[in-house]
Amino acid sequence: MDISLLDVRDVCTFASYFVICSGESARQLRAICDEIEQSLKKNGVRVIHREGTSDSGWMLYDYGDVVVHVFAPAERDFYQFDELWHKGIPVVRIL
Repeated sequence: MDISLLDVRDVCTFASYFVICSGESARQLRAICDEIEQSLKKNGVRVIHREGTSDSGWMLYDYGDVVVHVFAPAERDFYQFDELWHKGIPVVRIL
């Protein structure tokens, strides 16, 4: 839920795009990340680096030019990640 794709090329040196989304529970966070990783792997795209666990409320998957951030709602609110990268250009927003 609450999915954003930001073009951060003008404000970030380590990625071109951020995908930011939320899941309602640790189980849902894990399912989201598993599906992202499996779908991209099928298309020959492998994760470069991953951090976090579903229990931590913030998981990061680095695919080079695209970095995926999967948050629990409380952590997304706490870290204000969307506000931190507000200078990025919104490409897609699905509420």
